[in-house]
Amino acid sequence: MTIYSEPMRNLRNTIITLFCISLISFGLFAQDKEPLNILLFTADDLDKHTLGCYGGTVEDISPNIDKFASEGLRFNHAYVNNSICAPSRGILATGLYGHNSGIMGFMKMSPDCKTPLIMEVLREHGYQLGVLSKVDHSTPKESFAWDFLYTRQQLGNGRNPDLYYNKAKDFFDMAKKEHKPFYFMVNSDDPHRPFFVPGQELTGGMAKPSRTYTPKEIEVPGFLPDLPDVRRELSYYYNSAKRLDDTFGKVMQALDESGFRENTLVIFMSDNGIALPFAKCDNYHASSRTPWIVRWPGVTKAGAVDDEHLISGVDYYPTILEATGIKISAQLDGKSRLQLYKGKHQKNDAIVFTQIDNKAPGRPMPMRSTASPMRGVQTLDFLYIFNAWTFSEVMHYTNNEGITMRAMQEAARSNEEIKSRVDLFRRRPVEEFYNIKKDPDCLNNLISNSTYSSEIEEMRTVLKEWMKEYADPLFYVFENRNNEDKIRERLFNLYPELKKVEP
Repeated sequence: MTIYSEPMRNLRNTIITLFCISLISFGLFAQDKEPLNILLFTADDLDKHTLGCYGGTVEDISPNIDKFASEGLRFNHAYVNNSICAPSRGILATGLYGHNSGIMGFMKMSPDCKTPLIMEVLREHGYQLGVLSKVDHSTPKESFAWDFLYTRQQLGNGRNPDLYYNKAKDFFDMAKKEHKPFYFMVNSDDPHRPFFVPGQELTGGMAKPSRTYTPKEIEVPGFLPDLPDVRRELSYYYNSAKRLDDTFGKVMQALDESGFRENTLVIFMSDNGIALPFAKCDNYHASSRTPWIVRWPGVTKAGAVDDEHLISGVDYYPTILEATGIKISAQLDGKSRLQLYKGKHQKNDAIVFTQIDNKAPGRPMPMRSTASPMRGVQTLDFLYIFNAWTFSEVMHYTNNEGITMRAMQEAARSNEEIKSRVDLFRRRPVEEFYNIKKDPDCLNNLISNSTYSSEIEEMRTVLKEWMKEYADPLFYVFENRNNEDKIRERLFNLYPELKKVEP
């Protein structure tokens, strides 16, 4: 037993006290740290290259989002795993690929899926839960109820920045009153169709964007032909993208005024690509790429850019769990990318898998139209696509109609290059392979190019292993992709709707 003199005892106590104060100052006592708030802001049908911070050249299109990017971390290689809004958001909420949760289209989770929603986990740990617009698409379970909820109709059809500001303020005030950390999912309906057309009557409380654009002021993405009517429709899209930026700025203003900014992790992303041919509802590069910007004061470095790592929507759930320090026993399909948020290197072995389905096996999709089943494998350099249905024209939920498609069909009468694009859009080969480093617009299918035979075979193997590991119902179809007799019956069993378009 050690015996201290009074002076030594006082010195010892002083040292211990100073040491404890130091620990508290550095935040090493968890009980003295405020819980982390989460704000997820999603755009609807936004091509990431629209934004100035991602290289967009249209004047003044995204000052608020660009400012946000300058304050945080921007990922250059981020993707969603399904380029349709409801299943894309379902992956965020469940941490599971669509065929494992049952959310393979516009539907809720399968009753057999026991994985809790990320919102359910956060609620169990004391979080207050709020959502603005896209409520059905953001709520994959019928029995789940948010604490704070406003629908699209209550927000000017999801297109009124001032209403978003007011409701965001209300939510933050509620969080203060309840003394709870929060999970706030803010969904803009811009730039989803209908686009803002100057001169048309505003209905349902929609607001005008802070500026509009003419066809001469916009840029045409490389996967579309530069035709006058294509430019016209794109100008309407850019009007809606501008209103999206207005809305984002208003929500960030409400966050700043609330006093929660310094303890809130904010993530900005889109649910899928633009609602035009070769983007939304497809498996092309423009279909799945998304802006992914993270601001976490004191953690993310201002103005940082990650141009090295692949991340995707299925990684969102485990990343949020690690950020909040919450552990669950349920198995998730993605992996945490938190180290990347902190600016650290993470083993660069990520491959992004994408999928499009028109229903879950045995469960019809309650929509007026459907989409053809497809799978994709995305690396930093290449994109491989497997099209399961090749016996007739491709079915699309969207993009079949509209100004752009009509313009392409008209131009195809006299332009062979545009005709080949229209033909490809209507009917796909079994396999497609693109060098996205050289051809990000996926204009040159290299599946028959012997130069890439080893890379193509590697991507086939990777997809096959993924389908087997994650119990993809299309596994048998992929294995027998060149045998029409074997796969036709299986496809009809999985997707009876395909019989409607059987040749």
